[in-house]
Amino acid sequence: MSHTGRPAEPDKRTLRREFLTVRSRLTADDVRLSATALAGRARELPELAHAGTVAAYVSVGSEPGTLALLDALRARGVRVLLPALLPDNDLDWGVYAGQESLERVRHGGKMALFEPGGERLGPDAVTDADVVLLPGLAVDARGMRLGRGGGSYDRVLARLERAGARPSLVVLLYDTEVVERVPAEPHDRPVHAVVTPSGVRRFG
Repeated sequence: MSHTGRPAEPDKRTLRREFLTVRSRLTADDVRLSATALAGRARELPELAHAGTVAAYVSVGSEPGTLALLDALRARGVRVLLPALLPDNDLDWGVYAGQESLERVRHGGKMALFEPGGERLGPDAVTDADVVLLPGLAVDARGMRLGRGGGSYDRVLARLERAGARPSLVVLLYDTEVVERVPAEPHDRPVHAVVTPSGVRRFG
């Protein structure tokens, strides 16, 4: 119990470990089938149907798969921006030009990421996006997202706010990662929607 008499919330680090453990048990087939379903659900989002520019990311490991969605958006003529991790954990951006254009980059001891080849557009390029697709480990009933803890997307969201940009914020997750509550801090911003393999849920 916490000092207020309510059950203490699990901390973010503990929750991250729990969600990552569940993901680590997924088979390659689980991930592939979920990615196909996720792309289908996401394509139904009106925000994505009308977007000119979408900031997205390339999934790695057992993350909900994004490549099928990136290719579908690009085929529709959407300009897709992908992040490139900078040494200070901020994100630069480049345009997605198909799977063959991706470069596998290892940052220190971290997991290798797939980043866009070609020209870098600078961290502020994300402010042009109509929709920002966010990675995460969970989202709660308020739309509060539990990220991986690196802080990169906190910077992105702060940059959007400073610029007065108002893109739709959408997190891509597995069905079991939509939960009742995750810990939130004053700087955390709710997302507008979550897409999972079984559907879309919107937040007020």
